[in-house]
Amino acid sequence: MSNDKPERDTDDLRPDGGSGEHWEPKGVDDWWPNLLDVDVLDDNLRNVGPLEEDFDYADAFEDIDYEQLKNDIRKVMMDSKDWWPADYGTYGPLFIRMAWHSAGTYRTIDGRAGASGGLQRLPPESSFPDNVNLDKARRLLQPVKEKHGRKLSWGDLIILAGNVALETMGFETFGFAGGRDDEFKPNHAVDWGPETEWETTSPERFEDGEVGNLKDPLANTVMGLIYVNPEGPYGEPDVEGSAANIREEFSRMAMDDEETVALIAGGHTFGKVHGADDPEEHVDAEPEDAPIDLQGLGWDNDLGEGKGPDTITSGIEGPWNSAPTQWDMGYIDNLLNHDWTSVKGPGGAWQWRPVGEDVEDAPAPHDPEDTEEPMMLTTDVALKHDDDYREILERFQENPDEFQAAFAKAWYKLIHRDMGPPERLVGPEVPEETFVWQDPLPDADYDFVGDEEVAELKEELLDSDLSRQQLVKTAWASASTYRDSDKRGGANGARVRLEPQRSWEVNEPDELETVLKTLEDVQEDFNSSRSDDVRVSLADLIVLGGNAAVEQAAADAGYDVEVPFEPGRTDATQEQTDVESFEVLEPKADAFRNYLGGGYDDRPEDRMIDKADLLDLSASEMTVLVGGMRALGATYGDSDRGVFTDEPGTLTNDFFANLLDMSYEWEAVDEDEEVFEVRDRESGDVKWEATRFDLIFGSNARLRAIADVYGANDADEKFVEDFVDAWSKVMKLDRFDLD
Repeated sequence: MSNDKPERDTDDLRPDGGSGEHWEPKGVDDWWPNLLDVDVLDDNLRNVGPLEEDFDYADAFEDIDYEQLKNDIRKVMMDSKDWWPADYGTYGPLFIRMAWHSAGTYRTIDGRAGASGGLQRLPPESSFPDNVNLDKARRLLQPVKEKHGRKLSWGDLIILAGNVALETMGFETFGFAGGRDDEFKPNHAVDWGPETEWETTSPERFEDGEVGNLKDPLANTVMGLIYVNPEGPYGEPDVEGSAANIREEFSRMAMDDEETVALIAGGHTFGKVHGADDPEEHVDAEPEDAPIDLQGLGWDNDLGEGKGPDTITSGIEGPWNSAPTQWDMGYIDNLLNHDWTSVKGPGGAWQWRPVGEDVEDAPAPHDPEDTEEPMMLTTDVALKHDDDYREILERFQENPDEFQAAFAKAWYKLIHRDMGPPERLVGPEVPEETFVWQDPLPDADYDFVGDEEVAELKEELLDSDLSRQQLVKTAWASASTYRDSDKRGGANGARVRLEPQRSWEVNEPDELETVLKTLEDVQEDFNSSRSDDVRVSLADLIVLGGNAAVEQAAADAGYDVEVPFEPGRTDATQEQTDVESFEVLEPKADAFRNYLGGGYDDRPEDRMIDKADLLDLSASEMTVLVGGMRALGATYGDSDRGVFTDEPGTLTNDFFANLLDMSYEWEAVDEDEEVFEVRDRESGDVKWEATRFDLIFGSNARLRAIADVYGANDADEKFVEDFVDAWSKVMKLDRFDLD
């Protein structure tokens, strides 16, 4: 065997900021790019930032002097600095763009990205081509962050600055809620797309390579841009294609046509775009690749002074209207009342100039004696040429108050869409009104069950005609819809009994109907028997049934455990449940119930990791939950796949012991290698059937190391205790009322 080290490829070289070149060592993913990435779950296990584990940011934000905070932002906004001069004497438009681009990364498919976490200050968002010069906006706000310390997160500051900017320029916002905890490392679970270069679009971004049909979970059409290419698809001034891209992209961030028009028209009422010259010739590296002496700033510009009138951001140049720092109808009037023609601007990018001379000029941003001609982007003109978008624009033009209200609500939705239900929102400007997109829940008008009633209900549930498997699967189906990315889903609300969840294939609708009928009968009997105000919700009863089944399964294994239970869930109505919005929560696969499903391009095990991450699980919690669900026999369709035990329904560690037993060998039974037979090595007899969801715990080195612990002869008690802890965690993920 040779001991020679592999020869390094020149691809391992990268600049170190101007002092030469250095070797960048290959990581595990470089050597084995197809290796399952379990490491992404480590962020759910520990606090990677400097704040204490028990630090409650929402409580800290409540203690802030809110009006002083807004005043501090206003002072920064109106104090133009020589190192980065403000357009028109205010940083308002810059702060609006910063807030918009922070919140606008949110996508409905997986609920990831968005403003929470302040991720715009971390790569890759910090260096997106679409975020050029937003590093300056955040640096301008640094004194505000320092003054208020950990009572103020960057996530909240970035968004609040956008709100204050709108208000300063004459717009009445709908409100603001704090509570966005900061992250201190990038979110590696976000898939930004297949391209390896900024500002590119590959056919692999779309289903069947067809533009206008983005692959899940993507929402943006260009690598490194928040939305669509402002010049048009593939950098060409194609208004029809641009409108199609806008509609798809904005729908993937939960916006309908009216909200889309309101956001674009409202946002483009303010400020200008910057393209004094060609960015390819004058703009240097982004922050994450900039020299160390720039201290995290990027996009150094060698045109003139590199700032003020020489600023280069998008490469497109000009304002949208004649009053770029005040709320008015200038954008819509300019767009609809004039004809526009496509031209190459001074930055070499496609933009649109008015036909004729009757469009009112805007003041130059740094010389009040000079003026600039308004322009439009291809994405602006696309709104005018799309029949549905144009109809909305014309309605807004005729009804300015309607436009104001539509933009206020769309903006509020944009900046809060990733924050979850209303009970998570804090601060003096949280609106009283709630919206269906916030997944509202009714308030309880009754007293909750206590320990005595809980014991009575558990006994009744276990004495019913429902099996342990049915109770466990129903509780899991209800609670496991939760997504920590945008705090949606979960058991609270019992939406598993409502559309669309009631009809999801993974929930086995026919069996679910039977289970729900029995649970509703138990609920009705209990509630009608009470002479006091104590009642039980179906949401609580579903979770309680799962807990009772787990406790009984543990007892059969010889362990007396009590699964923690906190009453207080309420039952949502169908009117409080947006069917279309909830459809994106439907699992295409579920490793925990051994449901392979379909309709996805990646491997089943990749779907398992993704789901575990959305459930805020560590690798160990994911592992013990899968093993426990198999022991309980809680599988899709009551299949025997992965149920490596002769005692299904008993909470044993048999899944791990038999998975690791070298008395067995595994053989694929389908071309996709998704289903396998487990054979006795000596006899050749088929003992069990399994899926990739099962085998990965013996195949992947990290997961096998965890399985080793749970499969040991002395691990029975630890396995039961860890399963109960992980199960209880999932059941309470959406209980923000308990925080």
